[in-house]
Amino acid sequence: MEKHQYTKAHSLLTDFDSDLFKSGKHFNLHEKLGSFPITNEGTEGTHFAVWAPNATTVQVIGDFNYWNGEGYELYPRWDGTGIWEGFVPEIGKGTVYKYRIHSNNHGQVLEKGDPFAIHWEVPPKTASIVWDVDYKWKDSKWLKKRKTSNQLGQPFSVYEVHIGSWKRKENGESLSYKELAKDLVKYVKDMGYTHVELLPVTEHPFFGSWGYQCTGYFAPSSRYGTPEDFMAMIDAFHKAEIGVIIDWVPSHFPSDAHGLYNFDGTHLFEHSDPRQGYHPDWSSYIFNLGRNEVRSFLISSALFWLDVCHADGLRVDAVASMLYLDYSRKEGEWIPNQYGGRENLEAISFLKELNEACFGAVEGIQTIAEESTAWPAVSRPTYLGGLGFGMKWMMGWMHDTLEYFQKDPYYRQYHHNMITFSLNYAFTENFMLPLSHDEVVHGKGPLIDRMPGDEWQRFANLRVLYGYMYTHPGTKLVFMGGEIGQTSEWKHDLSVDWHLLEQDSHKGIQELTKDLNHLYKNEPALYENSFSAEGFEWIELNDYQNSALSYIRKAKNEADDIIVVCNFTPIVREEYAIGTNGGDWEEVFNSDDKKYWGSGVHNEGILSSIEESKHGRSHSISLKMAPLSVSMFKKVSTKK
Repeated sequence: MEKHQYTKAHSLLTDFDSDLFKSGKHFNLHEKLGSFPITNEGTEGTHFAVWAPNATTVQVIGDFNYWNGEGYELYPRWDGTGIWEGFVPEIGKGTVYKYRIHSNNHGQVLEKGDPFAIHWEVPPKTASIVWDVDYKWKDSKWLKKRKTSNQLGQPFSVYEVHIGSWKRKENGESLSYKELAKDLVKYVKDMGYTHVELLPVTEHPFFGSWGYQCTGYFAPSSRYGTPEDFMAMIDAFHKAEIGVIIDWVPSHFPSDAHGLYNFDGTHLFEHSDPRQGYHPDWSSYIFNLGRNEVRSFLISSALFWLDVCHADGLRVDAVASMLYLDYSRKEGEWIPNQYGGRENLEAISFLKELNEACFGAVEGIQTIAEESTAWPAVSRPTYLGGLGFGMKWMMGWMHDTLEYFQKDPYYRQYHHNMITFSLNYAFTENFMLPLSHDEVVHGKGPLIDRMPGDEWQRFANLRVLYGYMYTHPGTKLVFMGGEIGQTSEWKHDLSVDWHLLEQDSHKGIQELTKDLNHLYKNEPALYENSFSAEGFEWIELNDYQNSALSYIRKAKNEADDIIVVCNFTPIVREEYAIGTNGGDWEEVFNSDDKKYWGSGVHNEGILSSIEESKHGRSHSISLKMAPLSVSMFKKVSTKK
């Protein structure tokens, strides 16, 4: 049978591209490396380019040559980049392929997927697919609007989703991107969330990794459809005025034979020393962030999702594991930096450059760090010495709050500082409050199971938790299922337990979440100054005997201020006085409302301030505190 011979195609890489790549400053490598259907001197085919500096031979293999690479060799570039490239005729979009790499390291022969492939076979198959994205975006109106709507000081309420298990078909299959573009978009819109955050959609071989062990850093998982289907789903979110955040993993990658590990027979993407290059927690490998080409690879991946796929933000996973050389390691299991410290100087430099590149290249986006330590200035600009993220997960708030809520209400009076402590540091970063997937897996159980008391009290406690969260400074994130009071721990191979909505208790939690989202978006006091001390003022933080809190969420316009009163016990307090600066107030939200499956204890009508000083204020009002509740009050306008 006739063999198709490669020809030296005109390279897609210029000398300038090569220089940028070698210096670690090429942030659009997806336009140069990978597979590209093109016409070369009148002949249709595909141009291939791959980085494998320690290879002696690189061949393209696939069904088209019976997975025999002889005669399908790529050519090494002359510029010292270690890039191999070439053109094969009559191979076009949809062709399945891998690279066969002959290494100069002990003669290893490896078959690898394309690190820059934008489409892969559906796992467990592992080959890349030649693809040329053909999608016409329809979200220009959204992209213009997000310059303001996606920024700090705007409502930011996030629904975190694992798209493979949000909803399942009757046969147990996951929904496709096309189906999610209808069902998930409609649900998120109806629930009032401003954003959806997708657990990693980057191609990953093991479904049970939830996407956090990824191999295809430029490819949406083919489990749910094509790259165009994925883009159409994002378009549908944007049409519904919902932002899309992609969970992105630059901290580690798996050891699958077709992936990045030992790519050209050497430790190309990872460190060679396991004390630097191996994660004991996840049995995965750590990127060598001191290598310029690796930095270009990762930052190009980030910009691919933001620029090419129109994502509105990146949530960067496991930042703490990147910042500390001794992360989860014992003495002798890590190598200090050049100054003898535990800080990973290469990772610090990389994260700063990542954020500068993202914010500089794509207008209106956000980056959010999952960072669990006290590392300073994570969400401060790089020119002020920060890492440059837009926001940071407030892990301390999450741990303290959940531990507090697990306690019997009687004993909460002895742990009052756990519910107030977060305000001591709430404005040191731009914090997002996360009740994420990490809190409902690995034996932790669902949130509702951590709530004490009988069935009514458990649901009331969960309502209080959400009410407190939405009135606490910072943006919000809740993992799927949390909004309906899911009663089982999340499992990636099952759906959310939507049948629970047949019960009034679960329907009530859903209605509460929906109303909180809409109230949050409509009340400037709850979002305008979320990252500034100007947006918060205590009324009474020391009423530990009653396990009660009262505070003001302050808007730019004082007339929009909201008073928040929290009762963390099941006891009704008929005449609870709090200080005000005068005026008439009305209750605009009460988590004890009967439509939320509450007991229906309300403050009816107008609450008028009296000239009786309290809590350092000239006036006060007397209100009724519902059991296990969060209530909000707004000043009644005097305008007629």
